[in-house]
Amino acid sequence: MSRPDGRLPNELRSLSMERGANPYAEGSCLIRMGGTLVHCTASVETGVPGFKKGSGEGWVTAEYAMLPRATHTRSERERKGAGGRTQEIQRLIGRSLRAAMRTMAFGEFTIKIDCDVLQADGGTRTASITGACVALHDACAWIAERTGQPSAFGEFVAAISVGVVGGEPRLDLAYLEDRDADVDANIVMRAPDRFVEVQGTGEAGTFDRKELDLLIDLAHGGITELFARQRATVGA
Repeated sequence: MSRPDGRLPNELRSLSMERGANPYAEGSCLIRMGGTLVHCTASVETGVPGFKKGSGEGWVTAEYAMLPRATHTRSERERKGAGGRTQEIQRLIGRSLRAAMRTMAFGEFTIKIDCDVLQADGGTRTASITGACVALHDACAWIAERTGQPSAFGEFVAAISVGVVGGEPRLDLAYLEDRDADVDANIVMRAPDRFVEVQGTGEAGTFDRKELDLLIDLAHGGITELFARQRATVGA
């Protein structure tokens, strides 16, 4: 069964990451994975949430939004606050990026990550994590330069979607594949081989341990490529 864009089952979509895409933010990255385009910024603000005050430690948090015409039909803006799906994605992005930190002892600053989906064709949350980690890297460097301390950034974190479509395990699902998947999963990893989060669902049935292992191996291979692209983007 061929894929909509002709890719091999273990092949990533075309990928680009533009570092410093926003000249005003302390860190930013415009990431494109196939037809998905996400603008990620990292803003450094003085002060921390109440539970961190007086600790000398900072905090990393995230917000996620999809523009009204990011998809085939227009969606309404979430003017009354983030809906359930958006909140779940924001928490996932925040958890994932905190896992990238070497330490939170970088002073009482909050790094706020904004991931705005300009165009959606599947994998918006995974692309957000991958691009936002580049922005976070640069925001940490910005803080380090001004405080005279080593960067609090630790290792890159990246994410990818995998699934079973028509009985075939596939990497980096586009929307049409995600829509028709029998099994759908999102995998988040910290370089080189630590898992941050594994989200897997049997959309149209169940899956066994062998299938799960195949999907995780597929994701690991794709994420390893993403780590290399992140490093190349920041010149590491």
